[in-house]
Amino acid sequence: MNEQTAKKWYIKCLVTLVIILIFPISITIIIDPYFHFHKPLPCLSYRLYEERYINSGIAKHFKYNAIITGSSMTQNFKTSELDAFFGTTSIKLPLSGASYKELSDNLDYALSQDNDIKMVLWALDYNDLLKEYNYMRYDSHPYYLYDNSYWNDISYLLNKDVLYHGILPVLTMTLTGTPSTSMDEYSSFKLETGYDSIMDEYKRKQISRSPQNKLFDETNRETVAKTITYNIINLVNRYPDVDFYIFYPPYSICYWDKLQLLGEMEMQFEATRVATELLLECPNIKLYNFFECYDMICNLNNYSDTIHYTAEINSQILKWISNDDYLVTKDNYLNTLKNQLDFYKKFDYDTFFKEAS
Repeated sequence: MNEQTAKKWYIKCLVTLVIILIFPISITIIIDPYFHFHKPLPCLSYRLYEERYINSGIAKHFKYNAIITGSSMTQNFKTSELDAFFGTTSIKLPLSGASYKELSDNLDYALSQDNDIKMVLWALDYNDLLKEYNYMRYDSHPYYLYDNSYWNDISYLLNKDVLYHGILPVLTMTLTGTPSTSMDEYSSFKLETGYDSIMDEYKRKQISRSPQNKLFDETNRETVAKTITYNIINLVNRYPDVDFYIFYPPYSICYWDKLQLLGEMEMQFEATRVATELLLECPNIKLYNFFECYDMICNLNNYSDTIHYTAEINSQILKWISNDDYLVTKDNYLNTLKNQLDFYKKFDYDTFFKEAS
C-alpha cells in the first residue's frame, strides 16, 4: 500500500468513525433522557428515575420556585400537596441514602439556577449528625452533569447506561403510550409495613447491650458543628431570600430502641441539641421536630424498617408544617428535647416488642 492509498484509507476510516459516533450522540442530545441539554420534549414520555443522574437536569430546565430535598425520607412527598399548602410550583430533588455533603451540593446546584426560589423543604437525618462534614456515601456521583463544562459531556453522550436506562425506556414508554412519570411519582416507593417486615431488617436480639451510656464529648460537638455549619448554615446564609423548612423526620420506635440498647440515646440527643442551636441562629430557617409524635412512631404499621415510613406520613408531615405544628424555637427547644429524651429513656421496649410479636 503506497502512501497516497494509505492516506485515503485513513481518511475513510476516520469519516466512518465520525459517522458512527454522530448517530448515538445525536440520539442522546435529541431525546436527552436526563435533561442535560434541554427540557422534556412534549412528544416524548420520560421516566423520572436514577436521582443522581436526573436531578441536575430537573434543577436546570424545569420551572419551579420551591424544592423538596433530602434522603429517602423525602421520596414519598407529593409536590402537588406542597403546592396546595404553600401556593408554590415545586420539584423534588431527593437523593436516597445521601450524606449531608451530597445533599448540600445537590441543593446548592439547584439554588444557583435562574429561578426565583421561594422555599426549600429539607429533611435532616439526625442519624448522620456524627459523621464527618465531608463524608460521601457514594463515590460514583456523575459530577460531569453538574458542572458548566461541555468538554466532559462525552461521559453522557457515549454512555451505554444512558442508552439502556435512559433512552430505551423513553422510547418504550412513548411507543406504548405510557405517560411520563409525574413529579408526585418521581422516586416514590411502597413497601410492606408492620412488625414482620421491620424485623426482617432489625435483628434486635443480635444487638449487644451496652452496660453504660456513651458520652458526648468535645470531639463529637465539633463534628456536629462542622457538619451543620459547612453543609447547611453556609448554604442557607448564601440564599437569605429563601425560606428553609428543615425537619427532623420521625424514625420508628425501633430506631430509638437500638440507641437505648447501644447506650447512644443521650449522645443522639446532645448531637441534636447542638445542631438545633446552630440552625435556630439562621433567620430564614424554620425547624420542626417530630420526635414526640409518639402514637405514630410506636405504630409499626407505619414503617417498613427502622426508619422508613409510609407515604401517608409524608402527607401528614406537610400538614403539620403548613400549620407550624411541632415548630422548634429558641424558647421551647431545650424543654422539648428534655421531654422527648425522658420518654425514650423510660419507654418499656422489651414489653413493647414482646406484645408486638
